[in-house]
Amino acid sequence: MRILVLMGGTSSEREVSLNSGRSVAQGLKSKGHEVVEYDLNPDQGRDISDLLEQVTDSIDVVFIALHGGCGEDGTIQALLNLAGVPYTGSGVRSSALCMDKIATKIFFEYHRISTPPWFSVSAHDWDMDGTLGVIQRIGGFPVVVKPADQGSTIGVSIIKGADDLENAIDLARNYSARVVVERYIEGRELSVPILGKQALPIIEIRPKQGFYDYTRKYTRGMTTYHCPAPIDEKVAMRIQSDALKAYTILGCSDFGRVDLRLSNDGEPYFLEVNTIPGMTETSLVPMSAEAVGISFAELVDQIVASAIGRTTAIEPKHGG
Repeated sequence: MRILVLMGGTSSEREVSLNSGRSVAQGLKSKGHEVVEYDLNPDQGRDISDLLEQVTDSIDVVFIALHGGCGEDGTIQALLNLAGVPYTGSGVRSSALCMDKIATKIFFEYHRISTPPWFSVSAHDWDMDGTLGVIQRIGGFPVVVKPADQGSTIGVSIIKGADDLENAIDLARNYSARVVVERYIEGRELSVPILGKQALPIIEIRPKQGFYDYTRKYTRGMTTYHCPAPIDEKVAMRIQSDALKAYTILGCSDFGRVDLRLSNDGEPYFLEVNTIPGMTETSLVPMSAEAVGISFAELVDQIVASAIGRTTAIEPKHGG
């Protein structure tokens, strides 16, 4: 097939997206596909209008490797729907829901998927005393403060007391008009990659110091990963089942990643669903796929096949 790999963009995750896109392109080429690498970069004249011209020129499918921004919030997906071009990953509604951490948390609570106690504040109109009062009602410090619509732990702080609250909200509001404050769950950092309708092996993430922030995610040697995670089999099965449920109720497609904390008393607390997780050869989804014998090239090829199959299944029938 002739596949356009869409990467780059203008979000704060641009460099990560470029790395993902290049890895995906290489993997697809190794499976015999013709690949067009497309950096969505308005500074180079590669904007939405140019992209639409490219994708209507004999492109069979678009592999979306954009992280954050318009690539992950449903905008690109809506444009490709209008252009009638198949693409990988989740559709407009599920992309928008998963990008919005507030909407995701509401869905979790409605469907009885355990998530840390939380609330949200306006980034530009919040009250210190009122916010501290709500923090006490959700269990007190420490808490996690994060933008409502960013990935890669950008703008995230874990704070232990009131003295750090204002700085944490100031950091988060650099990236979003809304800020989520949630109780920090002491315990283990886990992630469950999803491929199609299958939960892959759980990964445990262990930063060598501090928490799993942007630097520790993308600096080699600062974090160790254990896949499959060394946890009780019954707990692992429950986590995989709930992760797949979270992915399904949000309407996700093809692949994704569900992140959670496992408390010290063995209770999982789900944080978010990532609809376009990192896709370098050392990223979490490929790592988990490798654990069940799926190579990186096979992984990206399966994702493309899933997208094509899903698109073919919903094409209207003519005549008769």
